[in-house]
Amino acid sequence: MLDFERKSVVMVTCPKGFSPYLAEEISKMGFKVRNEFYAGVETKASLNECMRLNLWTRCGHRVLYQLKKFKAATPDQMYDEVREMEWERILSPDDYLTITSSVITETINDTRFANVKVKDAIVDKIREKLGRRPSSGPDMTGIIVFLHWRDDDCTIYLDTSGVPLSKRGYRKLPHKAPLQETLAATLIKASGWNGRGNFISPMCGSGTLAIEAALIALSGAPGLIRDTYAFMNLPGYNEAYWDNLCIEAEDRERNSIDGKIIATDLDPEAVDAARKNARAAGVEHHIEFEVCDFRDTEIPEGKGVIFFNPEYGERLGNSTLLEKIYTAIGDFLKNKCQGYKGYVFTGNSNLAKFIGLKTSRRLLFYNAKIECRLLEYEIFAGSAKRRY
Repeated sequence: MLDFERKSVVMVTCPKGFSPYLAEEISKMGFKVRNEFYAGVETKASLNECMRLNLWTRCGHRVLYQLKKFKAATPDQMYDEVREMEWERILSPDDYLTITSSVITETINDTRFANVKVKDAIVDKIREKLGRRPSSGPDMTGIIVFLHWRDDDCTIYLDTSGVPLSKRGYRKLPHKAPLQETLAATLIKASGWNGRGNFISPMCGSGTLAIEAALIALSGAPGLIRDTYAFMNLPGYNEAYWDNLCIEAEDRERNSIDGKIIATDLDPEAVDAARKNARAAGVEHHIEFEVCDFRDTEIPEGKGVIFFNPEYGERLGNSTLLEKIYTAIGDFLKNKCQGYKGYVFTGNSNLAKFIGLKTSRRLLFYNAKIECRLLEYEIFAGSAKRRY
């Protein structure tokens, strides 16, 4: 049985470019940031604390608890090191085992081969100690072991998350080309919006930006919506401890929002999907939905942020047909959004030029493998900028 109080190195993974925002998030949770990488943040935590990281992390994808770090130049050396571990304390023959990995080493051409070697080492050890071996496969329904291998540096982790934390559990209707939940939350964090003031999401699509904004404004734990995590399958898991974490998170939630959250889209099906997703997230009554052209979106008095996530010609539409839309976004920001900060998230730098406003910041992010920019515009009354 595992000791859920024992601290070890923990790696919280994230998409490329997210790590500064993830590091800030982890630090505010009371964890010391040991190392910050391009696609992850390292801290130290117990398995019980990994539960809290899974519950509260908005920007991370997986919480990995380190079991062993070692040197291995070949698959056979790696097999020997993994087999030496006391797997009988973690798995029984009745468990289900899944191996995932990130491997970049000259001796492995196919990650699947590395996965098989790890699996063989584990099940061979269990068979030796307990007489039978556990079943294994790709389903994220049991105990998940993660191999990180770079050159001759190997690390074996327990994946305490399972399905990536980006899958909050509320997006029942994804509509078309939706923003990933963790990406939406990280973009909002990058804007500096902290849940105070108005948040406007024209072209809302399936509503991810507005929903993540509502969760932030309400201090809602993003992990409350999900039912299952991989740590629930580990020996020593204390369900009562997890239940108390969830109760504490619910007690911290605010009842109201200081400002308005508005989500609009020209497509009625998009607004319907956004409304249903918000309902699943428990925030529908905190968001004002409307079917309309983005140019007709209500901009309340006061301050806040307005987020555009327009099509950028990679997966949807034709970029030549989008030039007028980007021009109209610039005109809308300039003419109707004085006092706000405007943000446009796009993977097409050529189309971005048609916005015609001077950016105050340009931040690099990745949407899957697409290199994107979050463009920030400060809109001052009577200070429209010249077009490029």
